[in-house]
Amino acid sequence: MSNQLPEIFWEIHSGLPREGPGDNLSTRRAYLMLKELPKNPRILDVGCGPGMQTIELAKLSNGQIDALDNHQPFLDQLEINIKKEALGNKIKTVSGDMINLPYDDGTFNLVWSEGSIFIVGFEKGLRDFERLLVNKGYLVVSELSWLRDNVPSEVNEYLKHLYPAIQTIKGNLNIAKKVGYQNVGFFVLPSESWWTDYYEPIMAKLPSLKEKYKNDKEKLQHIAYHENEIEMFRKYSDYYGYVFYVMQTS
Repeated sequence: MSNQLPEIFWEIHSGLPREGPGDNLSTRRAYLMLKELPKNPRILDVGCGPGMQTIELAKLSNGQIDALDNHQPFLDQLEINIKKEALGNKIKTVSGDMINLPYDDGTFNLVWSEGSIFIVGFEKGLRDFERLLVNKGYLVVSELSWLRDNVPSEVNEYLKHLYPAIQTIKGNLNIAKKVGYQNVGFFVLPSESWWTDYYEPIMAKLPSLKEKYKNDKEKLQHIAYHENEIEMFRKYSDYYGYVFYVMQTS
């Protein structure tokens, strides 16, 4: 993924608390739905980004966590926070690819993926992750989803272009059932989870970047793309959002 994105993307996204919508309260809420985890679970945080949720998972569990991402600067940022929180005995960072996960079948009690399953696709991700789980293991993902019917044409066209695979909550639950998961529960991330640790830190960076690249049309287009994304959410957050899906293998 990181090789396909322009340098300006990483300039905008470097040093953020998170690489997508979310917050520690929502991570905790989803984790507390896992009633049959062993006391010392093996956990894979796949597509972990800078790992805010990884740190939270380490605090919530007595497990061993592999935090996997293919963008080394994110893992470096996570390593700094691991040391700061003295969690080196619980978290191991792994440079790896979500599309070719380097693990044997049945390795984990829990696979966790906040805001990253879209990289492989929701259904493919559910199938790929299933083999990594023990019997009665858990999969927790957050995925962009339609929240209402009768979506205004402007945001419908925007998201169908940005993420053609977007489904309703019911559609995603049906996919999970078809793959073979039991639905443990789901909930919509609150809209402030998009702002506090994600959009607001991005917005704080954009004015200086616009000045820095005022004569670079291509980079200004990428900045405008981010501004448009943020404005779309500001206008239409009633219609789409991230949904946590908590599932268990049968």
